Amino acid sequence: MKIRNLLLLFLSSVFFLQAKAQRTKEVGTLPRPKLVVGLVVDQMRWDFLYRYFERYNNNGFKRLLREGFSCENTYIPYVPSVTAIGHSTIYTGSVPSIHGIAGNDWYNQLTGKQTYCTEDSSVKSVGTSSRAGEMSPRNLLVTTVTDELKLATNFRSKVIGVALKDRGGILPAGHSANAAYWFDDLTGNWISSTYYMNDLPAWVKGFNNQRAVDRYLTQKWNTLYPIETYKQSSPDNSPAYEGKYKKEDSPAFPHDIPANKTSDWAAIRSTPFANTLTLDFAKAIIKNEEMGKGAETDFLAVSISSTDYLGHQFGPNSVEVEDAYLRLDQDIAGFLTYLDQTIGKGQYTIFLSADHGAAHNPMFLRDHNIPAGLWPGMSGVKTDLTEVNNILEKKYKAGKIVRSIYNYQINLNYDVIDKNNLDIDNIKKDLISHYRKQEGIAYVVDLKNIGNAPVPEAIKTRIINGYNEKRSGEIQLILSPGWYQGAGTSVTGTTHGSWNPYDTHIPLVFMGWGIKQGRSSQQYFMTDIAPTLAALLRIQEPNGNIGKSIQEVMLP
Repeated sequence: MKIRNLLLLFLSSVFFLQAKAQRTKEVGTLPRPKLVVGLVVDQMRWDFLYRYFERYNNNGFKRLLREGFSCENTYIPYVPSVTAIGHSTIYTGSVPSIHGIAGNDWYNQLTGKQTYCTEDSSVKSVGTSSRAGEMSPRNLLVTTVTDELKLATNFRSKVIGVALKDRGGILPAGHSANAAYWFDDLTGNWISSTYYMNDLPAWVKGFNNQRAVDRYLTQKWNTLYPIETYKQSSPDNSPAYEGKYKKEDSPAFPHDIPANKTSDWAAIRSTPFANTLTLDFAKAIIKNEEMGKGAETDFLAVSISSTDYLGHQFGPNSVEVEDAYLRLDQDIAGFLTYLDQTIGKGQYTIFLSADHGAAHNPMFLRDHNIPAGLWPGMSGVKTDLTEVNNILEKKYKAGKIVRSIYNYQINLNYDVIDKNNLDIDNIKKDLISHYRKQEGIAYVVDLKNIGNAPVPEAIKTRIINGYNEKRSGEIQLILSPGWYQGAGTSVTGTTHGSWNPYDTHIPLVFMGWGIKQGRSSQQYFMTDIAPTLAALLRIQEPNGNIGKSIQEVMLP
């Protein structure tokens, strides 16, 4: 009996030590995916996940929804809803008030200088003689989740951003990225800046030398399937709503892309082939940079930009946009298969989202008896700016008091106001009174006195989140639903920038390592993406983050 007890004690000790060793191993090995991929589709409305669902193949959008977790009610929590802010917010968990990216462009309120979101005159172009490479993330005032991954691994993780648009590659990659690449119209090459490197890697030069862009620009664009099957779109030739290519007589298939190529390679942007080119380059990044092959988690931030160019030109109800998404669906399927083969299925995490959505063309809505319209008062339409300055000049005896009307905000000329000793509060009252009378404007808000504004709280919160005192105007204009900037009744295509669901309800789908399968109808915000990734990776959230991690998407 004594021997038996000793034997049991011995076996218990062995089991205890083995369990302790196993627990120690689990605690000592930090679980993370090999690679995180961010896939942001420019101008992708949430409903595009389902509008063309029956036509998608099983391995693209459908696979993401089937194997991943979809947050069905995810919204942008600020205005204006534009590309640079969207990419910044996704990766920082922050808003313009904090992260400082107040638009694609904005006016510096201290100097009056118009600033592009990623412009940086202190750096030089790499890979081109044009100025397209004079860009960096320095205007972004906070860290990104990609920065935090670099910090968490003492900069051993590799982070790279890529997009046709410089802002789509640079801002997601953050301040400490290994590289960011974007497309150069002058050369048709993928380029970068001296912020990241002094010369393009040999493999990038090799990719550029293959001249894939030239092959794509020799193709005509016809529909992927018989055109009569595009039931989710308006008739193909709808010139009242769709913009045509410059050298075409009508906006109808097939589109002669080679005929529209000019002396540079900008024509590729307004074709679905540019999305294929972008994902081909993303695959080359993974292969040549050996992403996901090291001891630490790597991060590839990819933005799909041509959907935005095509949306602006043709509008969301066009055959062109439908065809672009059917082609993108195939490209995504191929990209996911590539990740399975190179990184390993279940070894990477990918998320799909968008920087903003898009409105239906107002004339299209009107023709279907839905309230909508065009408001002509942005800085691109000089008549309104001239008119309002003439009104103010008659009263205050000073010219050009309003510097610009941009991002649906009124920017004042403080030099003129100070020089003439004018009362800025009275000027703002006059401007508010003027714009409240205009058709298509729902609210006119003094941004520095928003507390008492008679605006619904949800809209007020978006205005406050989008207001950066040093980079935003004095007055915010909120247009009526269905309205956006434009002149006359012949504006084709679409745009974005408002608080309304068509601009701010975005897709958000996570799939892969650490992610549950399922869907949720709970309301989330774009700011929740970065802290969710931070929680998944067990790293600190970005230093300007105001979002909350979405716990229900993650495995225990």
